[in-house]
Amino acid sequence: MKHYLLSIQQPDGGPPAPETLEPIMRDVAAFNQELRDAGAWVFAGGLHLAYMAVVAQPGEGEVLVTDGPYTEGKEHVGGLSIIKASDLDSATEWGRKLARATTLPVEVREFQGEAADHLP
Repeated sequence: MKHYLLSIQQPDGGPPAPETLEPIMRDVAAFNQELRDAGAWVFAGGLHLAYMAVVAQPGEGEVLVTDGPYTEGKEHVGGLSIIKASDLDSATEWGRKLARATTLPVEVREFQGEAADHLP
């Protein structure tokens, strides 16, 4: 099994209204439970808004820390799941399910190396 990162691309701005957000959060919880039941769940979580980030960037002998986000844009990573899957096709299917649950784009990326390389 390989590890894959499913990153949710969230538009900037505050959260949607409760009547919009509540069914999405139910669908995300159901997705996470499906991952667990399938033995594919490793880790998942949502992130605070991008403007709350800080960026540590190496420079000439020092590391400069500035208010984030790292890049200016209209969307940023809003949350992520790390999953186990046998191949990219299987991971992509999980990405499709997460995109349906969140109603947002999801990027699927394979970690380098083997799953055992990433765990204690």
